[in-house]
Amino acid sequence: MTSQIALTNIGELARAGLSLFAVLFVSLLALLILAVLVMFIIDITQSKNSVRRNFPVLGRFRALFAHLGEFFRQYFFAQDREEMPFNRAERSWIDRVSKQGSETVPFGSTRNLTPGSVIFANGMFPKLEGEHALHIPKLIGAGAKQPYQPKSFFNISAMSFGSLSAPAVRALSHGAAMGKCWLNTGEGGVSPYHLEGGCDIVYQLGTGKFGARNDDSSLNKDKLREVCANPNIKMIELKLSQGAKPGKGGILPAAKVTAEIAKIRGIPQGQDAISPNRHVEAANPDELLDLIGRVREISGRPTGIKLAIGDMRPLHEFIAAIKKRGADAAPDFITLDGGDGGTGAAPMPLLDNMGLTIRESLPVAVDALTAAGLRGRIRIIATGKLITPAEVAWAFCAGADFVSSARGFMFALGCIQALRCNQNTCPTGITTHNKRLQRGLNPENKAERVRKFVKTMGYEVEMIAHSCGVDHPNQLTRDHALIVGTTGHSKPMSKIWPNMKAEK
Repeated sequence: MTSQIALTNIGELARAGLSLFAVLFVSLLALLILAVLVMFIIDITQSKNSVRRNFPVLGRFRALFAHLGEFFRQYFFAQDREEMPFNRAERSWIDRVSKQGSETVPFGSTRNLTPGSVIFANGMFPKLEGEHALHIPKLIGAGAKQPYQPKSFFNISAMSFGSLSAPAVRALSHGAAMGKCWLNTGEGGVSPYHLEGGCDIVYQLGTGKFGARNDDSSLNKDKLREVCANPNIKMIELKLSQGAKPGKGGILPAAKVTAEIAKIRGIPQGQDAISPNRHVEAANPDELLDLIGRVREISGRPTGIKLAIGDMRPLHEFIAAIKKRGADAAPDFITLDGGDGGTGAAPMPLLDNMGLTIRESLPVAVDALTAAGLRGRIRIIATGKLITPAEVAWAFCAGADFVSSARGFMFALGCIQALRCNQNTCPTGITTHNKRLQRGLNPENKAERVRKFVKTMGYEVEMIAHSCGVDHPNQLTRDHALIVGTTGHSKPMSKIWPNMKAEK
């Protein structure tokens, strides 16, 4: 009897459960039908989107699939070496060495040698380990009150607090200190996070002169002197232009101008931070030299310029102005950015179509300085998409004294190339000021990744130099870089640029 009652109760419960499920199912189905009906009415009556008007409800999936397409391509469909701006092979290499240090790979290369590819001319009798001379990077600004002796030939390029989050800048600062490289502040001024790790700092003064500005974007010498009271400030870089948007000042969207960033930059909170297209004091070469001299005198630091090259005539005019005044008036360094350089935000017409790539601008600029007899006076820092040992070694072959990278270090921090830098929604916490998203970035862990990236890059670029038969990267020449031609045959870079023999 008891078992029969139990079975009866179970049956009733089962029927009740089925009835509840049926009610929920019918309710959800009704809600779905209602939602589709509402979307149908909205789509067929609106006039802004023709696809949705012609294909109500179904037309909405086009936008969804277009949005999801880039993620499916990145993870499922794109080959290892075909994504832009950086492919999976490049990103994966940085990710691995930032975690594990230098590594080996099996079987064979997957690289396709297309016209323009660079390979290196290995020597027949390379030196044994321990026979190579110690490499000391070149001194910068010997004539400045406080010359700078860098410890690394590979360094962190300009990324501002504002474009990057506070945890990201903190990780770079501590990682740079551990890796013994410099950290460029970017044009957003010197923040406490840049200084936190105690690394060498390059203070970039963009056209807005954030941190050392008057309201009209002119230089405030007292503020500059105050910033440079910190001994970690080693150099000043006057940014004329950058490769991602030559001819246009920096852009920080209003959503990223927090109260803290506004205070550091000296600008209103919650408004787009748009720098002037050039320094207000420098409309010609002579005025630029005056500004360089004034900044060097006030700061006591080596002072240089950063620019992307398009038209060569202004560079020649600038060199002529230096020659007229004498070598002492020259900038202590020139940072060359390629037209394919990166940024947090830029108009697409400039991003895609303006400025020479570093492949072309670097040898041209080096040889212009060499012809003028200024190559020994002015150090060259190359930047712009140089994130692998081969690309860095090529830059030394072309005539660079130093190489710096921004996006390479973003990958070391964990960047997945989500392309959300300008929207304050970066999923890795690197380029967002959303506290929830920043939680995913642990500065201590990422600082170690930065250190390993610097160490591995130094080791592997030197390995290329040693294989070419020289002691260190600054001894690489254009004879060591072989450029693959359209026929598949390669020739030394020195043959392609016959009048461009750099003085190393």
